[in-house]
Amino acid sequence: MGQTGESIQIHPGWRGTDRAMLSDLASDQGDEQIDRNVEAPFAVLIVVGLQIALAAASISNSWSLWHLRGWVWLVPIVPELLLVAALSLHHRRKFPIIQGRRRVASLALVAIVAAANFIALMMLIGSLLTSQAHSGSQLLLSGLTIWGTNVVTFGLFFWEMDASGPDARLASGSTTESRGFRQRDFQFPQMENPQMVSSGRDWKPHLIDYVFISFTNSIAFSPTDAMPLTKRAKALMMAEASISAVTILLVAARAVNILH
Repeated sequence: MGQTGESIQIHPGWRGTDRAMLSDLASDQGDEQIDRNVEAPFAVLIVVGLQIALAAASISNSWSLWHLRGWVWLVPIVPELLLVAALSLHHRRKFPIIQGRRRVASLALVAIVAAANFIALMMLIGSLLTSQAHSGSQLLLSGLTIWGTNVVTFGLFFWEMDASGPDARLASGSTTESRGFRQRDFQFPQMENPQMVSSGRDWKPHLIDYVFISFTNSIAFSPTDAMPLTKRAKALMMAEASISAVTILLVAARAVNILH
């Protein structure tokens, strides 16, 4: 079938099974390209929008973050825009030689954004402890921004990490008997029960599936849909749940208390 980056052409003389397999592969490639070029950059831009809104509100209301002015919320936008560029410019067919480097760069940028978000949370807690944060609106908007950034960054982490990334998942099967199978970091219900997939195709997770894992983990503080299988997946889920718990239980609770 050739490399996954090549265009799929179905010849009239091929057997029905071959035609169906190549049709499914072409469909999977199209879905993965939408994940990469549209949905992932859009998710990051939502985070950028939240941070710009928070910075604007902080500047106009003279809110500070641990002795720093509101513009400090704009600092993480630099790696975030670089991440949008790395995701949007991805094209396997035109630039096949840079795919490994692109994935490393994307993971590094996501890690930088996650680290900046954690530092922002620590600074916000410092503002609470030193009585610098007096506005309930400030705390709610800050908590929403930190929580939303947490969901998106870890969703991207899971998406890029699971089974060596979306390109590798596209080239491999979802079962151990499949050719090119790679060890999964997450076990989805559709993998255990193929009959749940109405199309009958070899099901593969997409970006929204990993963002859903991140979203539910940040609210329930535990797996609700897919189960983590590897140590790194469990470590990342624990880190995300811890950040989310502190954000919701401490910052949001304090904000509600101030508003009342």
